[in-house]
Amino acid sequence: MGKATVLAVRIVLALVLVGSLFVQVVMVSLMAIDLAHLLAPEDAHLRVPLIVIAVLAILTVEVAVVCVWQLVTMARRGTVFSHAAFRYVNVIIIAVAVASVLTFALGVLLAPGEAVAPGVVLLIGGAGVLIAGVALIVLVLRALLAQAVARDAQANELQAELDEVI
Repeated sequence: MGKATVLAVRIVLALVLVGSLFVQVVMVSLMAIDLAHLLAPEDAHLRVPLIVIAVLAILTVEVAVVCVWQLVTMARRGTVFSHAAFRYVNVIIIAVAVASVLTFALGVLLAPGEAVAPGVVLLIGGAGVLIAGVALIVLVLRALLAQAVARDAQANELQAELDEVI
């Protein structure tokens, strides 16, 4: 990876991390205050679960960003095709899968009653499927990484054999 690319990716990742921390600390706190006033008395039980889901969802983004940062660092050093990269990719897959489950949980939480329209619940379910699809895409990319690591190990082994012959 070129230096400019690494710098651009790190700037974007840093902005996402700072933005998510701001949303997690400031905006979720404001949301908690607003929910206390906006929710109808029969929907007051939704306040705490909604806040917990919001905080956990943002946490999944933060975890994924930190792992991508580590993978970018490994790519810059030329060590991304190693078994150490699997740890970060696995954590990203888990974080995205948890985000999908949280999205479905939000839909389940909002489905009963009249807090939101049924179409909104359907859209939330669709978003959960979309997020699960992202987890599956990363899982496929993990399989490609596994193939690349195996080929890299094979190339190193062949190079060692060639060096012995020479």
